[in-house]
Amino acid sequence: MNIAVIFAGGIGSRMHSKERPKQFLEMYNKPIIIHTLENFENHSMIDSIVIVCIENWIPYLNKLLYKFRIEKVKKIVPGGKTGQLSIYNGLKAAKEISNNEKSIVLIHDGVRPLINEKLISDNIESVKKYGSAITTAPVKETILVVNEDKKSIDYIPSRANSRVAKAPQSFWLDEILTAHEKTLADGEINCIDSCTMMQKYGHDLFLIDGPTQNIKITTPEDFYAMRAILEAKENAQIYGFED
Repeated sequence: MNIAVIFAGGIGSRMHSKERPKQFLEMYNKPIIIHTLENFENHSMIDSIVIVCIENWIPYLNKLLYKFRIEKVKKIVPGGKTGQLSIYNGLKAAKEISNNEKSIVLIHDGVRPLINEKLISDNIESVKKYGSAITTAPVKETILVVNEDKKSIDYIPSRANSRVAKAPQSFWLDEILTAHEKTLADGEINCIDSCTMMQKYGHDLFLIDGPTQNIKITTPEDFYAMRAILEAKENAQIYGFED
């Protein structure tokens, strides 16, 4: 079974949205979270979806799922105090859905709507072959590794050997769930992401370069970038432009 766990638990403080969290902001008369979910809903290899959502917004999310006919969502669970705890809630729900069937889980951001069918397929196939899939993108600018006081540069890594971690991050469900349980047993509740956690416990991680437009909608600038990308895709239908 292939299960998508979609994290939609953020409040969007950097977006400065006044009325609703960023995942519920609308683009082309459709909330960002729905743009994201449709990619998994329409993918033939995805069997089920779990959403981790801000508890107070779950009733509204249920209305959206009905309105936009998102039918693969089997569970919506509330987020935790941290991103790590929220994902853990989602993974536990995925385990319930799996009925102990060996399953792949794709952990994805609800505000990363510009993924495509190929990226989802590549994640699933990478887990089957290698045991993991960490979606990345090439670094386009020079990265500086600095001291904590940020007044001097330690070193400048080669761009050729540098990647930006994105999503989905995909694993065998039992393995990532075990890593979460070990992390909690170690007293950690704010691990930065799943790939960091898996590496800590000795798992090999395999990289997949995703599309450049696979951005996370975090700031107003990201919102306008998403609009421009969707507009370009819409124009491509008319004028025959390539992606």
